[in-house]
Amino acid sequence: MAFSCSSVVLIVFSLFLLQCLRGNAAKCHADDEAGLLGFKSGITDDPSGMLNSWEAGTDCCTWGGIECQGGNRVTDIILFGGGDPKIYLTGTISPALSKVRYLQTIYFKDLQNITGTFPELVFKLPRLQFFYIENCDLHGRLPSKIGRLSRLQGPSFAKNAFSGPIPSSISKLTQLTYLSLGSNYFTGEIPDGIRHLKNLSVLNLEQNLFHGKIPDAFSSFFDLYFLSLSNNGLSGEIPPSISALAPRLAFLLLDRNNLSGNIPDFLGNFKALDTLNLSWNGFSGIVPKSFRNLTKIFNLDFSHNDLVDPFPAMDVRGIESLDLSYNHFHLGQIPKWVTSSPIIYSLKLARCGLKFKLDDWKPYETYFYDYIDLSDNEISGSPVRLLNSTDYLVGFWAARNQLRFNMENLKLPKMKTLKYLDLSRNLIYGKLPSSISGLKKLNVAYNHLCCKIPATRFSAKAFLGRLSV
Repeated sequence: MAFSCSSVVLIVFSLFLLQCLRGNAAKCHADDEAGLLGFKSGITDDPSGMLNSWEAGTDCCTWGGIECQGGNRVTDIILFGGGDPKIYLTGTISPALSKVRYLQTIYFKDLQNITGTFPELVFKLPRLQFFYIENCDLHGRLPSKIGRLSRLQGPSFAKNAFSGPIPSSISKLTQLTYLSLGSNYFTGEIPDGIRHLKNLSVLNLEQNLFHGKIPDAFSSFFDLYFLSLSNNGLSGEIPPSISALAPRLAFLLLDRNNLSGNIPDFLGNFKALDTLNLSWNGFSGIVPKSFRNLTKIFNLDFSHNDLVDPFPAMDVRGIESLDLSYNHFHLGQIPKWVTSSPIIYSLKLARCGLKFKLDDWKPYETYFYDYIDLSDNEISGSPVRLLNSTDYLVGFWAARNQLRFNMENLKLPKMKTLKYLDLSRNLIYGKLPSSISGLKKLNVAYNHLCCKIPATRFSAKAFLGRLSV
């Protein structure tokens, strides 16, 4: 079909007019420009040029980290350092940012040097839904009126220096789907009012100074996927209402507290569980037989408790990391469900009552192993075949066993990733290879090694004991 000249002109003119209209629609509002430039004025150092495009008289909808949706109003500010220590902002959050009235998202992550207290300006942003200030340097208390941010769905104030108790008004934020307050200095008890935050999928309160019991407040958390209360001073038993999380919970992290009692049998019903960490507590008794039901679990850590035999025979399809160290187990052998895993990368069974010849242990796969800790057992034989068959091993610890082999048979140059090696207090003999200098940490003390010690940066303690020269 042929087009007339007039038709072509009309089409070109229409496209030109459409572009003009789009351009005018995209140009940001004067208040938004003023608010953003006010924020920039509070920044005293920007070594990576994160805000270089923020120039007066230009369309702020095109500035780096700025998004405008559905018109010419700024709706999102997204600034992050990406974990690079050279990418950061130094300064404060200017109150002028409250002029950006249509803001829905403030996302400041890994900016490192943003100082000051909680920015009160957010109470003047009626549309704010997502408020992330992670790994900056804010301090002080959360305001008692934080419950007024009724539209808020996803706040994260992790990795700052906030302190004091969590305000009770946080229970009014019933639209929350995500709450992360980890790695701060919050104190007091976890407020019972969290029971009202029924829409949460993520609750992260790890690495704070909370004490008291875990509130028995989880019976209505039907969507919770991730729960971490690690690294606090929490005490008592795991509350019964945690059992209500069974259908969806994938990550349960309660490690490094002062929890006690038996591990609840109901945890064996958490068939969606990916990671369970109960380490560094005071749990006692046996691990429930119901744990055979956890067929999908990938990461399991019960280390540093007072658990006793028997450990249940798990029906796991492929464990990735396992740590049962320093309890009161007498496993004898490395469990078959561990040996058969095709994807395991971390195995830690220190002081687990292992008593076997290491040459006889033939794991299904050694390719993925990063860490192996078999310290404080009664393991004999040689680790040479095992270590020489790994490709990405970073650390191997087997101190205080009965290993006997020639150190010269280890192909350390082949193991380019190996950084940590502890073979102290065994029956190892032979000459230390010069390639040990490539390790970050070494301990071969109290063995039967001979000859001159190669030049290394390690202290003399790494070579103490029966070393003949």
